[in-house]
Order: sequence, then structure tokens, then C-alpha cells
Amino acid sequence: MPYAPTQDSLFFTRRGLVLLAIIAVHVGLFWLFNSGLSKQLVEVVLGPIETRMIEEAPQEDEPPPPPPPKIETPPPFVPPPEISIELPAEAPTRAITQTTSERPTAPPPPVAAPPPVQRVAPRSDPRRPLSQPQYPPASRRAGEEGTVILEVLVLENGRVGDARIKQSSGYSRLDEAALREVKRTWRLRPGTENGKPVQMWGQFAVTFKLTD
Repeated sequence: MPYAPTQDSLFFTRRGLVLLAIIAVHVGLFWLFNSGLSKQLVEVVLGPIETRMIEEAPQEDEPPPPPPPKIETPPPFVPPPEISIELPAEAPTRAITQTTSERPTAPPPPVAAPPPVQRVAPRSDPRRPLSQPQYPPASRRAGEEGTVILEVLVLENGRVGDARIKQSSGYSRLDEAALREVKRTWRLRPGTENGKPVQMWGQFAVTFKLTD
């Protein structure tokens, strides 16, 4: 019975052939590199390679910066000379002459003062004669005499609002007797302003004189 190769023996046979082929290719490449044929093959395929040396372009030096501007010191300040120019006096213009030649306006008339108030001082009323104060007995026995000047405030109705001694008679009893009589019994004509009765102070004299 003939021998039939198994599947495993076929696998190892193929694998051995592939391995031998790979070894043969490597050996051939190694021989080509060593024999110089690879270089000739590259020259045939790519052509000769030209190599040029490119010189480095010379660098131009940058020009130096310009020097700073020179600042000149200004000359010292010299004030200009003072020049006085005298101009001739100009004649007054015509407009000014006309203005000054015009007559000034008259001042307004003064305001009229109000008419003076006409006053009439209080006085005795003839229809009501002034009564004489009673002579104090002690003053009569002592022989006291004199005149009392009184300031009397006369109201609008003629009654006495107040009274005070302006000048004494020299005796207090006579002064007190006159004040009591004036405040108690006197009725007078009131003072007036422009004919209208007003309250006003008036002066009256009371005389004490012994007759016997």
C-alpha cells in the first residue's frame, strides 16, 4: 500500500520552503550591497545625483543709528527797550461836543411837604368853671401860700385821665390839695389836632393865697 502524506507533513514542507526562500533573499541582498551593484542600480533608476555647495549669503551689517541731535543753548533773554510814544491829544469829537452843549434836564420838583398839624392845647371850659381846691386848715394856720403848676392829661371827652406836679408851690400840703381837686372835679376842653379832639397833656396853675 503506497504512503500517503498527512496534512501535518505537508504543512512543515511548505513552511520549510518559505523559510529557505526568505534566507535566500537576505543572502542575495547582502551580496548586492557588498558587491556595489546596488549603487549602480540606484544610478540607473534615479540618474546621477548632483551635489552643490550653497554658500551662506553674507550678512550685511546694519548701519549705526544716527547721532542724537545737538541741542543748542538759547541765548540769554534780553528784554526789549521800553519805548514811550507820545500821541498828540485828539480834539473832542463832534458827538461829544454836541452832548456837552446840550442843556441838562431840570431836576424833578421837590415833593410837597404835608401840611403842618394844627394843634390846640387843652383849656378850661367856660361852661364848667374850674373849682378852687379847699385851703388846707393847717396851711392856713401856718400862713402857707404859693402856686402849683400841674401837668394834666385831658381825655377826648374832657375828663382828667392823670395829673402830676411839674413845679411845686413849696409846700406839700398845698400840692396834694391841688392834685386831689383836679382829678376829682375838673372838666376841661380836650386838645385838638386839625379840629379833632385827641388825648393831650396840658399845663394848669393853681394858686393858694390867704385873703384875711
